[in-house]
Amino acid sequence: MTSPRHPSEVLFEEGDLSATLPVCDHYCGVEARMRKSLQLQAELGPVFDVTLDGEDGAPVGGEVEHAQLMAELVVSPLNQHGRVGVRLVPVEHPAFEPMLEALLPTAGKRLAYLMVPKPRHLADLDRAACLIDAAAQRAGLLHPIPLHALIETHGALQAVQQMAAHPRIESLSFGLMDFVSAHRGAIPQSAMGAKGQFRHPLVLRAKLEIAAACHAHGKTPSHCVVTEFKDSGALQAAAEQACRELGYTRMWSIHPDQIRPIVDAFAPSTAEVDQAIEIILAAQAADWAPIRHRHLGRDQLHDRASYRYFWHVLQRAHRTSFAGGAQLPTEVAQAWFPAPAVTP
Repeated sequence: MTSPRHPSEVLFEEGDLSATLPVCDHYCGVEARMRKSLQLQAELGPVFDVTLDGEDGAPVGGEVEHAQLMAELVVSPLNQHGRVGVRLVPVEHPAFEPMLEALLPTAGKRLAYLMVPKPRHLADLDRAACLIDAAAQRAGLLHPIPLHALIETHGALQAVQQMAAHPRIESLSFGLMDFVSAHRGAIPQSAMGAKGQFRHPLVLRAKLEIAAACHAHGKTPSHCVVTEFKDSGALQAAAEQACRELGYTRMWSIHPDQIRPIVDAFAPSTAEVDQAIEIILAAQAADWAPIRHRHLGRDQLHDRASYRYFWHVLQRAHRTSFAGGAQLPTEVAQAWFPAPAVTP
């Protein structure tokens, strides 16, 4: 490599706003499944996040005790990669603040993020962020915890641009089931399925608005669940459509068998990776001036606009590399994607 400058320094004058979150977000709430998911993450590497579920996964009335259990798991040796988050209850729930007090003093430093479900409007998100930041300050945390939010109400969808622009938000997810239910039967049950959710105009509109808002503000759009976890073909097709057609860069998993198909669907092909490496290396050699590159028997002109695209391909390849099965050559991975330090 003839230029020592990192691609992200050269290609993004305003700073690289590219999302760097793992492409899969795996949800689990029962203790045995939470432990199993953390063990699987330790084996496969940080190609997926583990979200410990304090909303649907907690017993009704036992949310605080469940938060204490989640805090113990976050700080346990099972969390080897520092990529574990927690889904809270909605901000209007009486257990919201008690859960924070149970979580943050113990696990705040190791939490990768907190998921805020069911904000009804921007004011809900603002209130949640303020309460979380106040609890973090009381717990002595020096840095704010990244926040994710679920878009699953009419009000949240109406405010999706403002929510994506919120300075405390890192990612927005689409809550398919609650969104369909909020239409009081006007959207059929089929729109919750692996195929129907890509066909119903109201559901498809919501997905597109969330993805567009996130990309406009440099945040990560996270695609909703596929409940047919035994149908690997349907899951693969849904993941590929979310990634290739709707612009999503992350997707939920609700069963361990869904993790690898989601990661594989979001990974670029070997041919895409090889082409991206060739072009970025040639760009570096030309000190980032325009180049001519031959691909599939045709000469193509590339400059910084297309360099940015190919850099994103390499970022995605890096984020979808399982332990022991990296897509990138070792020298490329070491030069451009050095391993981050994990907070003890």
